This record gives sequence, structure tokens and C-alpha cells, in this order.
Amino acid sequence: MDRVSKLAQQKAVVRLFYEQGMNPAAHELDEDPRGKEMEFAWLLLGCNPSVPAVFIGDKFVGAANTVMTLQLNGTHKKMLKDAGALWL
Repeated sequence: MDRVSKLAQQKAVVRLFYEQGMNPAAHELDEDPRGKEMEFAWLLLGCNPSVPAVFIGDKFVGAANTVMTLQLNGTHKKMLKDAGALWL
């Protein structure tokens, strides 16, 4: 996947969380000296594509497609509440 596609997915996930009243953090791997190492680790965890890799609290959720699936079926709200990111 090219950098433009990865960036578009990252922006979509961040926007999804903003629209739900959260303030998500985004860590740019291409700006981190260990970015390639982290990206490879996420691939080993099964995150494919490896970025954006999404965490809710300290739990690894998966890639953007996983987050969108969780959002569509409504299960992401419980994860967000459990992590203290959503109070409603």
C-alpha cells in the first residue's frame, strides 16, 4: 500500500474518533527512527496493512479496516468506554 493510501486511512480513523468526541493521538512512523521496526512488529501481530495500527487504550485493535468493522457493528463503543475514552 502506498504512503498516500496509508495516510488517507489514518486520517479516516482519526476523524471517526474526533466525530465521537474523542481526541486521538496519531504517531507518525516515518518521523520515528524506529518506525520501520514498529511497522514490522505490527505485521507480525497480524495487522495487515501494518499502518495505521490502531490501539484503544493499551489494547491493539488492528488496522483501519478492523476499526471500521467494529464501528459498523457497534462493538467499538464498549472498547472505548472500557478504555476510558468515551463516557456516554
